[in-house]
Amino acid sequence: MRHFGFLDDEHRARLFHVPPTDLSLASDPALLAVALGATLYSPGIRSSLADDVRKQAARGALSMVLCLEDSVPDDRVPEAERNVVQALADLQESGDGALLQLFVRVRTPEQLRFVADAAGDSLGVLSGFVVPKFENEDGYALRFLDALHDAQASRPSGAPRLRIMPILESPSMVHSETRTDALSRIGDVLRDHRDDVLAVRIGATDLSSAYGLRRSRDLTIYDVKVVSAVIGDIVNVLGRRDGGYVISGPVWEHFADTERILRPQLRLTPFVEASDEELRRRILLANVDGLIREITLDQANGLVGKTVIHPSHVPVVHALSVVSHEEYLDAQAIVGRTGGGAAASPYGNKMNEMKPHQAWATKTLLRAEAFGVAASTATFVDLLEASMR
Repeated sequence: MRHFGFLDDEHRARLFHVPPTDLSLASDPALLAVALGATLYSPGIRSSLADDVRKQAARGALSMVLCLEDSVPDDRVPEAERNVVQALADLQESGDGALLQLFVRVRTPEQLRFVADAAGDSLGVLSGFVVPKFENEDGYALRFLDALHDAQASRPSGAPRLRIMPILESPSMVHSETRTDALSRIGDVLRDHRDDVLAVRIGATDLSSAYGLRRSRDLTIYDVKVVSAVIGDIVNVLGRRDGGYVISGPVWEHFADTERILRPQLRLTPFVEASDEELRRRILLANVDGLIREITLDQANGLVGKTVIHPSHVPVVHALSVVSHEEYLDAQAIVGRTGGGAAASPYGNKMNEMKPHQAWATKTLLRAEAFGVAASTATFVDLLEASMR
C-alpha cells in the first residue's frame, strides 16, 4: 500500500520530488501511525462493508474503521457485530486484508473479546481496535488492554501485531476540574503499554456534546474554545518531543452544501494560478473550505491526520499532508545537526535554528516518507486536483 498509489507514473513524476514510500502492515509502527492520514469511519451496519474497504482503498484511503459504537443504534448492535465479522472473513478469503490499515471501533472490552473470538483467523486482516471514551478511572483502560492482549495471543501466526487507538472524549477530559488528573492517568497507562498504542485520537463531537455544542461549517473546532483548550492540553501531555504519540485531528462533520453566514475561507489566487477555478467552486459547494482551514490548524497545533466520515474528505487530508519542497529542504538542512547554530533556510526566506527545530525536522522527514515530497513546481491545488479526478 502507498499514498497516491492510484496515480500513474507520469503524474507521480510530475507531482513529486520524492514519492511516498511503499508500506506494509509490518512497517515501522511510527511510520504507520503518521501514514494513517484520513481515517475513514464506516458504520458496522452497512451491508457492503468488505466492498466498501476495497473501493475506498482503490480511491486512496489507507486507513478505515468499521464502527460498532455511536454510528450503530443500540438495538442493532448484534446485527452490526455479525456484519463486521463477516466483512473480515470476506477480506481474509479474498486476500484483500493488506489493502489498508483496518480497525474495528468497539464499545466495551467485552465486545473487543467477542469480535476477536468470532473473527478467528480473519483477525489477521485487522491492524487493531479503536477504543472510545478512553480513561483510566477504575481500571477501565486496563480492561481494554487486557482484552487486546488476549486477542493478540489468538491472532494467526505471522499476522501483524494488533494495536489500539484510544479516543479521548469522556466528560472528565473536557471538564477543567478533572482534566489534569484524567490526562495524567491516561498518560501513565499509555506509557506502560507503549507498544500496544498506534496513535491517539480526539473525539471532538463527544467533547462538544458535554456543553450541547456543535460547530457549523463556517467555524473550526479551534473556534469552540472549551474544546480547543482540551486539544491543547492533550498535545501538552501526550505530544511532547520525547516519548510523544501521533495525535490525530478530530472529525469534520460537514459534507453537503448548506446555508452559510461567513465568507468562503479559500483564497482564489492559487486556483487561478493553477488554471483550476472550477475545482475551487466544487470545494466550496462541498463544504470543504472549512475542512481545509481546520486541517491547517490541526497541523499548526501538532496533530497529524484526521478522522473523516465521508470519502470526499480523504483526498483533501492527503493533499495537505504532502511535505512541500521548501519544508523538505529545511528539514534536511536541520536534521542531525545537534551541535546548534542557525542559518538561512535553503529558500532564503526564514531562519533555521538547529537545536529548536530538530524535532520538527525529524517529524517532517517521517511525514515525507509516508506522503512524499511535492515537486518544486507542484502546489496543493495540483495534488488535490489529481486526487479528485
